Amino acid sequence: MGAGKTTVGRTVARRLHYPFFDSDHELEAHCGVRIPVIFEVEGEAGFRDREAAMIRELAARQGIVLATGGGAVLRAENREVLKARGTVVYLRASPHDLWLRTRHDRNRPLLQTEDPKGKLEALYAERDPLYREVADFIIETGKPSVAQLANMVLMQLEMAGFPIDPPQPASTPAGESEPPAQDPNP
Repeated sequence: MGAGKTTVGRTVARRLHYPFFDSDHELEAHCGVRIPVIFEVEGEAGFRDREAAMIRELAARQGIVLATGGGAVLRAENREVLKARGTVVYLRASPHDLWLRTRHDRNRPLLQTEDPKGKLEALYAERDPLYREVADFIIETGKPSVAQLANMVLMQLEMAGFPIDPPQPASTPAGESEPPAQDPNP
């Protein structure tokens, strides 16, 4: 949490001309309540069940950019779905950087403790090996801007053979007019 998955994911999606989805935001929209309320009512296990179902649903779509919640990798089924259905990018940040980015955010139930920095360090120790297990690429978030991080993601994808420039409609030579669009429902 706090690594920039949503912000960078949105930027990458825009550059690829793909729809963007954040599994946490989609889950909140589906349930009609914020994640802290789901945690409060159903506990972390209930939230993780809902999260896994949402990830399965979103990962079944073609041609999207998906940002998952930071704890999505805790479940083997999520790791398997993500690895099988897409290219996984791990935006890695140090626990200290994560703490600086999230310390004032009250919408993060796992950090509502006496020692949020210690909690982030424990979460990092548990999750980092899982992120590495599923990741096709690891991008260090450190100091780069969102645009620089998005460029790094796109460069990694391009080097792996991912088509970065979506096909553009054929242009009409100068001086010629395009034929009128056909009405699909005459």
